[in-house]
Amino acid sequence: MIGELPDITVGQTFPSRRALHDAGVHRPLQAGICGTKQTGAESIVVSGGYKDDEDYGAVIIYTGHGGRDPESQKQVAEQSLTDPGNAALVTSYLEGFPVRVVRGAQSRSPYAPAEGYRYDGLFSVSSFGSKMGVDGFRVWQFRLEAKNQPEKGTDPNPEDNLPISVEDLSPRKLVATQRIVRNTGVARQVKTWHLDQCQVCGTRLVVPGGTYSEAAHIQALGAPHNGADVVGNILCLCPNCHVLFDAGAIYLRDDLVVMAGETEVGPLRLDSRHQIRLECVRSHRARWRR
Repeated sequence: MIGELPDITVGQTFPSRRALHDAGVHRPLQAGICGTKQTGAESIVVSGGYKDDEDYGAVIIYTGHGGRDPESQKQVAEQSLTDPGNAALVTSYLEGFPVRVVRGAQSRSPYAPAEGYRYDGLFSVSSFGSKMGVDGFRVWQFRLEAKNQPEKGTDPNPEDNLPISVEDLSPRKLVATQRIVRNTGVARQVKTWHLDQCQVCGTRLVVPGGTYSEAAHIQALGAPHNGADVVGNILCLCPNCHVLFDAGAIYLRDDLVVMAGETEVGPLRLDSRHQIRLECVRSHRARWRR
């Protein structure tokens, strides 16, 4: 289950990994990442298992799974994004899914509990990248940022932690929230049918560990447009075409030809499983065209 769990509160403590498992907060008894490439990461445990981890409270630089010798605790091989746990965190980044974070007393972090384990709420995977670890092998690291919580610490040199530039936390929180809203089960179904290929321009963005696209509602959700969150009201678009469509720079005719003003862009890319609702198309067009 992605996200919060019923009857589990932020700050709740657990005496053991078995107790975490029984409560459903973090199901694996040993692995630090729970999840798959298909579903995303449900939860992680920060417990000092990897030397390259860094914990700033509201920001965690979390080292992925793999390549560590269980006896010496040293990194003896390079990590891969094909590892199920690492692939799960990539999916959480691409889809904007929240991840439950648990801290263990074994961690060197000043934010760790004095004993046992503590559930510290939902975090977003805001970026990821690889670097040469302290033991001389390449590791994958994921930057996680606390969602809707007061900052507990300061990240003094965020740009030193990952090979990806890092911006202020607040706008990233907004982006993560938007992605979660737009990546419901039906949105993911549409993107899966189209293999993340934009229905307007055909672009398929390939990034390390996966592909990326965005689900665009044809008839906007909420008042005053009152569109439904159903597959017939969703398009699979690249970020550029998503912005153009939401702003009315492109729209659809009833025959599902894409238009830019009075100019034909071309037919919408279709899949027989994806039946688009014409009433949604007309609602979108009415917002931008007479």
